[in-house]
This record gives sequence, structure tokens and C-alpha cells, in this order.
Amino acid sequence: MPDEKIGILRGLVLSFIIIILDQITKTYAAQELMLGESLPVFSWLNITLLHNTGAAFSFLSEAGGWQRLFFIVLASVVSLFILVWMYSLTEKKKWLFFALAFVLGGALGNLWDRVILGYVIDFIDVSLSFLPWRIFNPWPAFNIADSAIFIGAVMLIIDAIWLDDSENES
Repeated sequence: MPDEKIGILRGLVLSFIIIILDQITKTYAAQELMLGESLPVFSWLNITLLHNTGAAFSFLSEAGGWQRLFFIVLASVVSLFILVWMYSLTEKKKWLFFALAFVLGGALGNLWDRVILGYVIDFIDVSLSFLPWRIFNPWPAFNIADSAIFIGAVMLIIDAIWLDDSENES
């Protein structure tokens, strides 16, 4: 197998691990908690079972149902785009490649929920009550897939702003 194909397999393995961890943790939260129930872990962290029919920060969650198909199609198209992009990258672009693998794993983890359940299970509830201001009240819960998408997005920003091809090698 050519070296570049080994690289794509590594990225797909990372995405698969993210999907598995996401689904295991969502299943655990759904089995252990009732909808809306909260389990304190630390003063700033709760496990709170929520069903999100919208997108990030529950955007469009009250849209009446059409958003499910919209987000399924959107996640599917974005995932295919990411796969093609990952396949086209050279070995020099490892940072970008793994950033895309994080986003892909997160997108597919949430896509699975939307297709099977009709909503995304969120359960990680971080309290930011120590801040003097609140953007969202209450602060929205999230999951492992959301975290992977966030990490991948930050990596993409770093890649776009600070890394050139020579810094992207490892």
C-alpha cells in the first residue's frame, strides 16, 4: 500500500475512534439519566442529558422539524467534502489532515444521532458562572462530537493563519 494511502487510513481511524467514543458516552448518558436530569461532577461541570434538534448552541432547535433533514444533508455533504479534501492532501499537510479528521469524526458522530434518533444527545454541561457576563443563559450542553469539531476547527484556523507547508511537516 502506498504511503499516502496509509495516511488516509490513520485519519479515518482517528475519525472512527472519535465516533466510537462519542456514541459510547452518549449511550451512557442516555442510560443513566432522565431527559433534563443533571449529575454534578465538579462545581463547574455537570452531566446533563439533553436532546438537541438544532445545531450548535441549539440553533434552529425550534424550527418545526424541517431542520433534521437539512442538518442530515448538510453533514453528509460536508463529510464527503472533507473525505475528498483529506484524500487530496500531500504528506506535508499532516496538521491540516488531522484537523479534518477531527471535524469528520465529530460530524459523523452527530450525523448518526440525527439519522437514528432525530436529535443529537448532548450531556457535557460546563458552567461558566464564574464569568462576569453570560452570552448564553443557560450555557448549552455539548458532547464528544461537538468537542472534536471544535478542536478540528481551531486546528484549521491555526493552519490557515500560522502554518506554512514547512511547519506542517512532522
